[in-house]
This record gives sequence, structure tokens and C-alpha cells, in this order.
Amino acid sequence: MKNSTNTKKLVTTLVIIGVILVVFLLLGPFYILYEGQQAVITRFGKIVSTESEAGLKIKMPLVDNVVVYPKKIISWDGDAQRIPTKENQFIWVDTTARWIIEDPAKFYETVNTVNNGLSRLDDVLDSSIRTIISENYLNEAVRNTNQINDIKVTEQVQNVENNEDAETLRNLTKTQSRQETISIGRDGLSQMMFTQAKKFTDAYGIKMIDIVVRQIRYSDDLTESVYQRMIKERNQIAEAYRSYGRGQAAQWQGKTENEQKVILSDAYAKSETIKGVADAKAAQIYNKAYEADPDFFEFWRTLESYKKTIPSLNKVLSTDMQYFDMLYNSQTNTK
Repeated sequence: MKNSTNTKKLVTTLVIIGVILVVFLLLGPFYILYEGQQAVITRFGKIVSTESEAGLKIKMPLVDNVVVYPKKIISWDGDAQRIPTKENQFIWVDTTARWIIEDPAKFYETVNTVNNGLSRLDDVLDSSIRTIISENYLNEAVRNTNQINDIKVTEQVQNVENNEDAETLRNLTKTQSRQETISIGRDGLSQMMFTQAKKFTDAYGIKMIDIVVRQIRYSDDLTESVYQRMIKERNQIAEAYRSYGRGQAAQWQGKTENEQKVILSDAYAKSETIKGVADAKAAQIYNKAYEADPDFFEFWRTLESYKKTIPSLNKVLSTDMQYFDMLYNSQTNTK
């Protein structure tokens, strides 16, 4: 009888324990922490522990709350900001950053959720970016090295006769545009932003990995001034080409005129030579004709002279002149 009573008590105890165990299991004392996750366990709003290793974990049902945060790297992409530089030139700055939750307990106490953390980063990073950009010159934000001053740009020339003219044209179109030397550069500014932001993010349990200036874009007014400077440089080069063309045109025109004068001079010399030879032959023929019949030759030459002079004669002359002997000499007429 006594053994039967003890057995019933044992069974009852086991049933109670089983029921309690089932209820305990139904209340969910276990939770799983996956790779890339970390958790903060709170009890009645107070942090009791943190977990960073993946696996099956246990908590107190009903009283413990598990807040899971990512342990992976999280990216932050801010909106592009229009910021004035130190010389009051406005530029659009687009940045990105990477961060992780290093201290989940502190992160829970200060910002509580990832979205709140991103919102807090918006304030901190935007402020740091604006401060650093406004304290430095435009060249520091735009460029990262001074290599641009070591680059030698040679203007390509076309339709040039020889190397000497090509070199002359290159000298005319050469643009002297040396950029200011930078001492910090874009990467340096990014590091300065990182250093300044880190002073505030550590208090939130956030560890900044880096801040990168993704893009620098000129504002409309600054872009217009850059375009105008580029147009001015190209106009100078165009004017150099026009000047070179005018010089070449004048050179060819002078060369053509000189060649024309030489050709005309040679032609004139040859024509005079031909005329001289012809005159000499004509004189020779005249001499031979004169020697064959001097009287007839004189008579013929006088008649030729009359043909040229008498039709245009507008003066009254005496017929006693020797010039008219051929007209009024009776002996000649009889002949």
C-alpha cells in the first residue's frame, strides 16, 4: 500500500514536471542567432547580456526580450549637398560611408534601431562633410594629386607643310594653364571627414569604417564659368589657326606675284630678243632691196610714208617741201 502511494506521488511529480517543461517550451525559451547577427537581451527594459556568436541561445521566457542587430558592414548613402568651398564656390558633394555596430549594448541604449542609427548618421556625417568642404579650397575637393601639372599636352596640327610650321602652330596654340598645387586632396578630405565623424559615432556604439567622396559636381553658375573659360581657350586656338592661315595666304600670294613677275620678265626679255632678231632681219632685207634698186626703194618707202601721214594731215604745208617731190616732181610722174 505504501509503495503504491509512493508510485502515485512519483508519477504525479513527473507529470507536473512534464507539464511545466511543456509550458516552458511553449513559452519559447530558445532563440537562434544566425551568422552575421548579434543580439542584446533585455529584462524589463534593462540590458542583461549581449550575444555575438551564432547558434542556439536560451533566454528567460516572458521576461527577456531579444533585440537582433546585423553584425555585417552597413552602407550609408547620403543625399548630395550643395556646399560652398573656402573661396565661396558652390559644389554638389555626394558621399557614401560604411559602418558596423561595434557595441550593440551602447547602440541599443542610444539609438535603439538601425533606422534610428541611420538617421543619426545623417546628422553627424552631413555636418562633418559640410564642415570639411567649407574649410578647404575647391581644388582640394576636386583633385587628389598634382599629376595634372606634370602632363604635357601637345596640340595636334593638321594640313601643315613641314615640321617647322607645325612647331610654330603648336607654339601659337599652346595654352598656359597650370593648376594650383594641392596639399590635402579628395582622399585627405575624406579622411578628415572620417576623423571628425568618429568623434560622435563612437558614442552610439557605431564604428565607422570609411567615408568616401563619391562625386563632386559643379553648381550651375560654376559650371557656366568653366564652360566660358574653355570657350575662351578654344577661341584663342581658333584665332591662332586663322592667323597662321592668313600668314600662309599672304606668303603664297607674295610667292605667286613674284613668280608672275619673273614669268612676265622672262617673256618680255624673250619678246624683245625676238623683236631684235626680226628687226635685224628686216633691216637686212631692206638693205638688200635698197642695194638692188635704190631709186625704186626710195620711191616705195616714200609712198608708204604718204599712206600713213597724208590721211591724218590737218595742217597746211607748202608743196615746195622736199617731202612732196614724189607727188609734184614731173620727172617722177613721167617715170
